[in-house]
Amino acid sequence: MRHIIHADLDAFYAAVEQLDNPELVGKPVLVGGRPENRGVVATASYEARVFGVHSAMPMRTAVHRCPQGIIVPPRFSRYKEKSGEVMSIFRDLTDFVEPLSMDEAYLDITAVVDGGEKPLAVALDLKRRIFDETGLIVSVGVGTCKTVAKIGSDLDKPDGLVVVQPGDEAEFLAPLAVSKLWGIGPKTAERLHGEGIKTIGQLADQPLEWFARMFGKRSASVRDKAIGRDDDAVNTESASKSISSETTFVTDIGDETKLRDVVELKAVGVAHSLERNGLRGRTVKLKLRLADFTTFTRQFTLPYHTSDEEPIKEAAWALMAAELEPGRTFRLLGVGMTNFGEDTEEEEPVVQQLPLFGDDGGLPVLSSDEN
Repeated sequence: MRHIIHADLDAFYAAVEQLDNPELVGKPVLVGGRPENRGVVATASYEARVFGVHSAMPMRTAVHRCPQGIIVPPRFSRYKEKSGEVMSIFRDLTDFVEPLSMDEAYLDITAVVDGGEKPLAVALDLKRRIFDETGLIVSVGVGTCKTVAKIGSDLDKPDGLVVVQPGDEAEFLAPLAVSKLWGIGPKTAERLHGEGIKTIGQLADQPLEWFARMFGKRSASVRDKAIGRDDDAVNTESASKSISSETTFVTDIGDETKLRDVVELKAVGVAHSLERNGLRGRTVKLKLRLADFTTFTRQFTLPYHTSDEEPIKEAAWALMAAELEPGRTFRLLGVGMTNFGEDTEEEEPVVQQLPLFGDDGGLPVLSSDEN
C-alpha cells in the first residue's frame, strides 16, 4: 500500500517577505507589480485574502478591495533559494519527490511507513522541520494516492494537516464539492451542477455509462479519482513542456483595449509561473477561439530564453494585434510559453524591440491549428 504526502507552503512569496521583514508580519502583503503598471498579484498573505484578494488578480483590483495592503515587488531569486531549502528537507525524507512548483511537491513516503513510522508522525515531523529550519509554514495532506493527498493539503489552510486513513478515501471525498476533484474545472462543474451533481460522492454514485457519456476517454480516470483510487506515481523526472494561462469570456470580446488588458494579464501570469518553476522559455504562444468556435494558435520564437514579463507581453500582443479585424470577436484567449532552456555564454541574450509587424506585413506564424 502506498502512502503519499502533498506538501504546500502557505502563501509562499508573502511568507518569505514577512520572514525577511518582521515589520510585515500580521499585515496584508500583496506580492506583485504596481497597479499603475498593470501589475498582478503573485501571492497575497492570508491577512489580505480575507478581503477577497487572490493570486493572478489585477493589482488595481486588489488595492481597491484592500486599500491598506502593502505592495512588495517579487524577489524570485530569494524565493528560489528558500524553495531549495525546503526541497532539500523533502529529499532528506525520501528519494521520491515530485516538485510541482517552487512551493509544493508530492512525496512518496511508502518506504518510511513500511519501516515502522506512522503517516501522522511523518507529517508532523516534516512540518516541524520545515518551520524550524526555514521559518516557513507548510500545509500537508496524507493519503494512499496523489488525489486524496492533494485535496487534503488544501482543506485546512493555513498550517493544515489532514491524514486520510487507508480505506477511508471514498468517505473522505464524498461530502466535498465536485470542483475540488482534479480535472473538474469551472465549465465541467457547471455541467455537473446541471445534472444535479454537486459533491464528489454524488459523482461517484453515477453508473459507468453515465461517466462514458459525460467524460468520454477520461471516464475511467475521473470515476476512479472520485472514489479515491488513483495509481498515478510520484514522478521524480517530471518536467513541464509548456506553461500557459487562458480565459473563456462570458461574452465575446472584440474591443482592442479590453483584449490588450487580457493579453497582458495572461502574459504576466505566465511570466510569474516561469519564475516560480525556475524556467525560461523562447517561444510565446497565443491561443484564440472565435465566436464561431474556430480555434487556432499563433506563436513567435524570441532570440533568447526569458522569464521576463515585458518580452512575453510584447510578443503576445504583437501576435494578437495581427488577428484583429473589424467585426471579429473572440470567446477564448490564452497565452503560453514553450521551448524551455538556457542560453549559453556564446548565445548571450540580445535585448531587442519586437516589431509589431514583419517585413511582409505580418508576424511569422510558426504554427496554426485550425479545428
